[in-house]
Amino acid sequence: MSRVISHTATTLDFVSDVSEWFVSEGEHDQASRDTFRDVAGMLMGRPTYEGLAAYWTNETGPWADMINPLPKWVATRTLSGSLDWNATALEGDAAESVARLKEEVDRDLILIGCGELARHLAANGLIDEYRLWLHPALWGTGTRAFEGIEHVKLRLLEAKPFDSGVTLLRYAPRSD
Repeated sequence: MSRVISHTATTLDFVSDVSEWFVSEGEHDQASRDTFRDVAGMLMGRPTYEGLAAYWTNETGPWADMINPLPKWVATRTLSGSLDWNATALEGDAAESVARLKEEVDRDLILIGCGELARHLAANGLIDEYRLWLHPALWGTGTRAFEGIEHVKLRLLEAKPFDSGVTLLRYAPRSD
């Protein structure tokens, strides 16, 4: 059985719209790529899929070479079947589809994005680990990570600062 790992880059005030605040170089970049090396694939909602596919399919380099060939599963109400960018639309309710997928694949699944799909999976107890990559900036405006999520109590697994000022916080849901 696989695990779902939520992978989110954010500012200290939890703005998740990637812009000038994003620190792309430093030891954290390699650590982040290491997260993707042995996964079964990526989970994402349709808006994240459309944005990332439009960008990454035209890119080359270490990140593109790693994530472009990865299988991707997309929670969507408007797309169906096989999609571009090595992706497949999840059929039916996203939580039910992801629960089945966790049973079918033998390696971790990386959840990209922290919007509707992440809230739905969290509400159904399907996220096994939250990895927050906190970038050294306060941005003030933008989409907030996990905004509108119901209460999820977490326990700290690891806090790791990097030379770039980025800090990785790893959490697992608590059962109490």
